[in-house]
Amino acid sequence: MVSETSKTAVESLGTVRAMKLRPALIELVVADMAATLAFYRRLGLDIRPDADDDPHVDAEFGGLRIAFDTEDTIRSFDPSWSPPVRGGHRVALAFDCGTPGEVDAAWGALTGAGYEGHLAPWDAFWGMRYAVVHDPDGTPVDLFAVLPQTQVS
Repeated sequence: MVSETSKTAVESLGTVRAMKLRPALIELVVADMAATLAFYRRLGLDIRPDADDDPHVDAEFGGLRIAFDTEDTIRSFDPSWSPPVRGGHRVALAFDCGTPGEVDAAWGALTGAGYEGHLAPWDAFWGMRYAVVHDPDGTPVDLFAVLPQTQVS
Protein backbone atom coordinates (compact mmCIF):
# COMPACT_ATOMS: atom_id res chain seq x y z
CA MET A 1 0.00 0.00 0.00
CA VAL A 2 1.34 3.44 -0.94
CA SER A 3 0.66 6.27 1.47
CA GLU A 4 -0.94 9.49 0.28
CA THR A 5 2.13 11.47 1.31
CA SER A 6 4.37 9.28 -0.87
CA LYS A 7 2.24 10.27 -3.88
CA THR A 8 3.17 13.95 -3.48
CA ALA A 9 4.68 15.38 -6.63
CA VAL A 10 8.47 15.77 -6.49
CA GLU A 11 8.16 19.44 -7.45
CA SER A 12 6.29 20.20 -4.22
CA LEU A 13 9.26 18.91 -2.18
CA GLY A 14 11.61 21.58 -3.54
CA THR A 15 10.80 24.05 -0.76
CA VAL A 16 11.89 21.61 1.95
CA ARG A 17 15.12 20.80 0.12
CA ALA A 18 15.83 24.51 -0.26
CA MET A 19 15.66 24.84 3.53
CA LYS A 20 18.71 22.54 3.88
CA LEU A 21 17.27 20.73 6.87
CA ARG A 22 19.78 18.57 8.72
CA PRO A 23 19.37 15.81 11.27
CA ALA A 24 20.06 17.19 14.72
CA LEU A 25 18.23 15.26 17.44
CA ILE A 26 16.83 11.83 18.23
CA GLU A 27 14.24 11.81 21.00
CA LEU A 28 13.29 8.85 23.17
CA VAL A 29 10.29 8.92 25.49
CA VAL A 30 11.15 7.05 28.67
CA ALA A 31 9.19 5.60 31.57
CA ASP A 32 12.06 5.75 34.10
CA MET A 33 14.64 8.46 33.47
CA ALA A 34 17.23 7.17 35.96
CA ALA A 35 17.10 3.60 34.61
CA THR A 36 17.33 4.77 31.01
CA LEU A 37 20.23 7.14 31.68
CA ALA A 38 22.11 4.39 33.54
CA PHE A 39 21.76 2.15 30.47
CA TYR A 40 23.03 4.79 28.03
CA ARG A 41 25.89 5.78 30.34
CA ARG A 42 27.02 2.13 30.14
CA LEU A 43 27.11 2.58 26.36
CA GLY A 44 29.49 5.50 26.80
CA LEU A 45 27.21 8.53 26.49
CA ASP A 46 28.40 11.48 28.55
CA ILE A 47 25.29 12.29 30.60
CA ARG A 48 25.44 14.53 33.66
CA PRO A 49 25.42 12.46 36.87
CA ASP A 50 22.76 14.73 38.41
CA ALA A 51 20.29 14.36 35.50
CA ASP A 52 18.41 11.28 36.77
CA ASP A 53 15.43 13.25 38.12
CA ASP A 54 15.14 15.71 35.22
CA PRO A 55 12.06 15.57 32.97
CA HIS A 56 14.23 16.25 29.88
CA VAL A 57 17.89 15.37 29.30
CA ASP A 58 19.97 15.58 26.18
CA ALA A 59 23.51 14.55 25.31
CA GLU A 60 25.97 14.41 22.43
CA PHE A 61 25.31 11.41 20.19
CA GLY A 62 27.95 11.01 17.50
CA GLY A 63 27.48 14.42 15.90
CA LEU A 64 23.79 14.57 16.75
CA ARG A 65 22.04 15.10 20.06
CA ILE A 66 19.93 12.46 21.77
CA ALA A 67 17.11 13.59 24.04
CA PHE A 68 15.29 11.68 26.73
CA ASP A 69 11.86 12.91 27.81
CA THR A 70 9.67 11.39 30.49
CA GLU A 71 6.20 10.22 29.55
CA ASP A 72 4.79 12.96 31.81
CA THR A 73 6.76 15.59 29.88
CA ILE A 74 5.25 14.42 26.59
CA ARG A 75 1.75 14.30 28.09
CA SER A 76 2.21 17.88 29.36
CA PHE A 77 1.89 19.17 25.78
CA ASP A 78 0.22 16.15 24.11
CA PRO A 79 -2.39 14.75 26.53
CA SER A 80 -3.48 12.08 24.02
CA TRP A 81 0.02 10.51 23.82
CA SER A 82 0.30 6.84 24.78
CA PRO A 83 3.30 4.52 24.65
CA PRO A 84 3.59 1.97 21.84
CA VAL A 85 2.64 -1.60 22.61
CA ARG A 86 5.66 -3.67 23.65
CA GLY A 87 6.63 -6.37 21.22
CA GLY A 88 7.22 -4.13 18.25
CA HIS A 89 9.24 -0.99 17.75
CA ARG A 90 9.37 2.05 15.54
CA VAL A 91 12.93 3.11 16.27
CA ALA A 92 16.21 1.39 17.05
CA LEU A 93 19.57 2.84 17.90
CA ALA A 94 22.86 1.32 16.79
CA PHE A 95 26.34 1.56 18.30
CA ASP A 96 29.47 0.71 16.30
CA CYS A 97 31.61 -1.31 18.69
CA GLY A 98 34.71 -1.21 16.48
CA THR A 99 35.56 -4.91 16.50
CA PRO A 100 33.60 -8.18 16.62
CA GLY A 101 35.14 -8.94 20.02
CA GLU A 102 33.84 -5.64 21.38
CA VAL A 103 30.31 -6.57 20.23
CA ASP A 104 30.56 -9.69 22.37
CA ALA A 105 32.08 -7.73 25.26
CA ALA A 106 29.38 -5.03 25.14
CA TRP A 107 26.66 -7.70 24.98
CA GLY A 108 28.18 -9.47 27.98
CA ALA A 109 28.55 -6.27 30.00
CA LEU A 110 24.99 -5.11 29.33
CA THR A 111 23.24 -8.44 29.82
CA GLY A 112 25.49 -9.12 32.82
CA ALA A 113 24.23 -5.86 34.32
CA GLY A 114 20.66 -7.14 33.98
CA TYR A 115 19.57 -5.49 30.72
CA GLU A 116 17.40 -7.60 28.42
CA GLY A 117 19.30 -9.33 25.66
CA HIS A 118 17.11 -9.72 22.59
CA LEU A 119 19.45 -11.28 20.02
CA ALA A 120 22.77 -12.72 21.17
CA PRO A 121 25.83 -11.88 19.07
CA TRP A 122 25.97 -13.54 15.65
CA ASP A 123 27.81 -13.11 12.37
CA ALA A 124 25.21 -11.56 10.08
CA PHE A 125 25.04 -12.36 6.40
CA TRP A 126 25.62 -8.69 5.58
CA GLY A 127 29.17 -8.87 6.94
CA MET A 128 28.83 -7.66 10.51
CA ARG A 129 28.98 -9.08 14.00
CA TYR A 130 25.62 -8.06 15.43
CA ALA A 131 23.66 -8.22 18.68
CA VAL A 132 20.55 -6.52 20.03
CA VAL A 133 19.77 -5.51 23.62
CA HIS A 134 16.77 -3.58 24.90
CA ASP A 135 17.00 -0.41 26.92
CA PRO A 136 14.74 -0.16 30.00
CA ASP A 137 11.79 0.96 27.83
CA GLY A 138 12.18 -1.87 25.32
CA THR A 139 13.88 0.22 22.61
CA PRO A 140 16.19 -2.05 20.60
CA VAL A 141 19.84 -1.06 20.73
CA ASP A 142 21.97 -2.74 18.07
CA LEU A 143 25.62 -3.46 18.76
CA PHE A 144 27.69 -4.07 15.63
CA ALA A 145 31.12 -4.23 14.03
CA VAL A 146 32.28 -5.04 10.51
CA LEU A 147 33.68 -8.57 10.27
CA PRO A 148 37.40 -8.63 9.29
CA GLN A 149 36.91 -10.34 5.92
CA THR A 150 34.49 -7.58 4.82
CA GLN A 151 36.49 -4.54 5.95
CA VAL A 152 37.58 -2.28 3.13
CA SER A 153 41.09 -0.85 3.32
